[in-house]
Amino acid sequence: MFQGRVVASFVRRKEGFSRVYNTLIQSNSSTVLRHEPVRSFSSQTAKKCLFGVYGYRSFSKVHQVPSLRNMSTVASVASSKEGLKLLVTAGPRAQKMVGIWLFGSAAWVFSMVVLGGVTRLTRSGLSMTDWKFTGQLPPLSDEEWLQEFEKYKQSPEYKRVNKGMSIEDFKFIYWMEYAHRMWGRALGIMFALPFSYFLRKGYISLRLGLRLSTLFALGAGQGLIGWWMVKSGLEEPASEYTQPRVSPYRLAAHLTSAFIIYCGLFWTGLSVVMPEPPVESVAWARGALKVRRFALPVSLLVGITAISGAFVAGNDAGHAYNTFPKMGDTWVPDDIFDMKPLIRNFFENTSTVQLNHRLLATATLVSIATLWRSTRKLEIHPAVRSLIGSTFGMAALQVTLGVSTLLSYVPVSLGTAHQAGALTLLTLIILLNHTVRRPSMSLLKSLPQVVKTA
Repeated sequence: MFQGRVVASFVRRKEGFSRVYNTLIQSNSSTVLRHEPVRSFSSQTAKKCLFGVYGYRSFSKVHQVPSLRNMSTVASVASSKEGLKLLVTAGPRAQKMVGIWLFGSAAWVFSMVVLGGVTRLTRSGLSMTDWKFTGQLPPLSDEEWLQEFEKYKQSPEYKRVNKGMSIEDFKFIYWMEYAHRMWGRALGIMFALPFSYFLRKGYISLRLGLRLSTLFALGAGQGLIGWWMVKSGLEEPASEYTQPRVSPYRLAAHLTSAFIIYCGLFWTGLSVVMPEPPVESVAWARGALKVRRFALPVSLLVGITAISGAFVAGNDAGHAYNTFPKMGDTWVPDDIFDMKPLIRNFFENTSTVQLNHRLLATATLVSIATLWRSTRKLEIHPAVRSLIGSTFGMAALQVTLGVSTLLSYVPVSLGTAHQAGALTLLTLIILLNHTVRRPSMSLLKSLPQVVKTA
């Protein structure tokens, strides 16, 4: 029926029986790999078959360029194939509803991080000197405001930084911290109610339910971590010349926890609405594999750089050495190893913390630029190429924001934009890793060698 020759035949032996599963035939008159239906074969065999280990010759490489809106086209087709385990199994409408909820929750966490940055930069975080898990009503009368103000007057921050503050100024920083806390509690309700509804409707699989329960527990614990952080700023500093501030370690833990929750929600939302990566040929799958090998270490570097920014904030290191590229008159300050033991310098020494953040930010920009340059000639999905370019652009913008914030002595507007930029860059790198992840075997077995000519 078909002209040509048999490229390969594969035999799988298991538990005393064997069977020929697949015969791939290449037509002499076509540039696209044609194949008979494949029932099943091992992942090892599939990899060899599809990635040309058995000596396939090159095919024509004239590609259609699909729209970015169609990134999940392959996923929706492959979702009906055998072997793909969906997180939401109640149909496309349920997938869409759960996806919107998860992306909405991730956006809420994003706003929480930004609001937390504003709270810190306006020095509002220590205005509330007590904490209740369920929250409390704000002061509603002049008498209640005076009571809260008296509590704040007992704190080290008032005595050393804000002594003589008017009650109107106190109300501003109180409302900032109150809004941050209540916004977090509102997120818990906004997450829990739809979660219960989707569970009752049977939309959520066991695997997804366990993952979301873990994220919900982390979110509940985030409130405790926040108070643990604030409490460190309400204690008397060790030196009378030191301004009261929260522990940089606790601030880093609070911010890192927020990043983990955000990444978990965003990744899970992507997995719900796009259960398969956008690959339409073996060539594109090969290109995605090469991108993934480089994107993973770059992602780790982005995460470490973001966490190092928390130590910059915790040590108020942004208010020191407000010059660039040098730090003052030198490239490396003389006091970067003054603290003992040596390890403390990397987390508590203002000079060392800022130098580390500069070096990590530069390394992040260079690594993303290298990723962009090294993948320019790869055969990859247009959506992946676009994501790499966007990530490079965002990394350059983030470095620009960081330098501008430093040179301007950390104004609230630029400081907040820089923190939001860190999370935006993290968002793009997560999306890139999700888009180039490994396809299921059912999808790989159905792919042509190249995308068909338009």
